[in-house]
Amino acid sequence: MTKIYIGMSADLLHPGHLNIINEARKLMQNGDELIIGLLTDRAIASYKRLPYMTWEQRKTIIENVKGVTTVIPQETLDYVPNLLKIKPDFVLHGDDWKTGIQAQTRQRVIEIMSQWNGKVIDIPYTEGISSTKLNKALKEVGTTPEIRCHRLRRLLESKNLITICEAHDGLSGLIVEHTNINEAGRAIEFDGIWISSLTQSAAKGKPDIGYLDTTSRMETLNDILEVTTKPIIYDGDNGGPQEHFVFTVKTLERLGVSAIIIEDKVGLKKNSLFGTEVFQEQDSPEDFAQKINAGKQAQISDDFMIIARIESLILEQGIQDAISRAKIYLDAGADGIMIHSRSKTFDEIKEFTTLYNQLPNRKPLVVVPSSYPQVTEQELLENNINIVIYANHLLRAAYPAMVKTAESILRNHRCKEASDEYCMKIKDIITLIPGAK
Repeated sequence: MTKIYIGMSADLLHPGHLNIINEARKLMQNGDELIIGLLTDRAIASYKRLPYMTWEQRKTIIENVKGVTTVIPQETLDYVPNLLKIKPDFVLHGDDWKTGIQAQTRQRVIEIMSQWNGKVIDIPYTEGISSTKLNKALKEVGTTPEIRCHRLRRLLESKNLITICEAHDGLSGLIVEHTNINEAGRAIEFDGIWISSLTQSAAKGKPDIGYLDTTSRMETLNDILEVTTKPIIYDGDNGGPQEHFVFTVKTLERLGVSAIIIEDKVGLKKNSLFGTEVFQEQDSPEDFAQKINAGKQAQISDDFMIIARIESLILEQGIQDAISRAKIYLDAGADGIMIHSRSKTFDEIKEFTTLYNQLPNRKPLVVVPSSYPQVTEQELLENNINIVIYANHLLRAAYPAMVKTAESILRNHRCKEASDEYCMKIKDIITLIPGAK
């Protein structure tokens, strides 16, 4: 019996995939086996965006393709673990892996296959197929609330660290949605969007004291929902009265928001970075736990997440108070914990994580490194932090650029210098917006 192995992600099944499978079928006789090593979500997310479809959905499609006999998970980009188990006679892949980052993977497959005289067959690349164009088309189609809401939980299952960036209007939402870089063959982009009460207030020229009501904030949220597909985490301040919080949870879940983060403070909101310089009152852990529990009871699906933000370090109540509250909030049903700090170093967050990671019912841990920006994502990973939120940087970057532009126009009594030095071309902005062409 001949065994043929093909590794693929097959998130967007296209003629290129089918061509490789058809070439495999030409090598097969009755009783031969065509095995598809279907990359898991975690394997795919290690080098590019999370796939649109879950592994189970992709498996259902592939196992119904003519000629495929078996579909198994490929847990890593490295073929070797599966090849050593199966010892196939042939491995087929598109010849695009002869160059670039995949060339090393190909060479390793050739070396392993040689141990039992197996053969690697490179199939000519199918012209006219572009995964990049297909991905762009899918983004233009958009997503559904259910898919978007579930995406954060899928990311938590598939990635060790999730990166979230703030957006405060539709244009900044598009920036978070589309900005990406290539790093050593890996496509790097933000995993999701943070809807910050601070940046929403500042963008409207209002103080960050909870002045914007839920209706006003929902208008901005809808602007961002309409032009993006990534999961959204909503800054809920302290959630308001418990009765109001229940309705907020229902509204956000219905819209497709993945999570809300609420802080354990009461009274008029003051930004946490003021610390003890202004009066801020922490809620009792028991009352805050009741609010969390009420929110969990109000949601319809298991996908929506309520994350408890602990202000103990902000208000100088100490690590032990923060850990004690984390236990109570997790017991109340919180889907994660955000630990906040205004320290200029990562030290007290690191001390908290050491204790937090020992909790028996530990859930995802979130940090916002606004006051300790020198910390690297690698350090966060080493401390088992699951989500990092870059909470206000796009707005902070926009303000000085706008001031410089305004000053340049006043100084030069024309806009040429400002246009040349500080402004992107209006055509580039227009083409950034779907449907503008």
